[in-house]
Amino acid sequence: MNSKLYVGNLSFKTTEDGLRDAFGQFGNVTDVYVATDRETGRPRGFAFVTFSTAEESKLAIEKMHGVDLDGRAITVNEARPKEENGGGGRSFSSPNRRAGAFQARGNSRY
Repeated sequence: MNSKLYVGNLSFKTTEDGLRDAFGQFGNVTDVYVATDRETGRPRGFAFVTFSTAEESKLAIEKMHGVDLDGRAITVNEARPKEENGGGGRSFSSPNRRAGAFQARGNSRY
């Protein structure tokens, strides 16, 4: 098991220090990352908490999943690797697309 946890459904008021305090009771928290929007800097509602061992992270999942934190019932589970295309976001490119492909099919009107 991975020692890195995904924590979702966070309140926008939840801070790194608040997460460190809440999860610290289950072991040694080595890293906390609260995801923020690149443009606005506002929290995105999820974070990652890393423990020093997999056993500590497993205990934290058991004890913290569904618990109320800052007015929200949080989701806690093992973090998974990011998907290659960005994890479910829209992908507007297609492997079959190339510059000028529309015109090459005989649609010279454009």
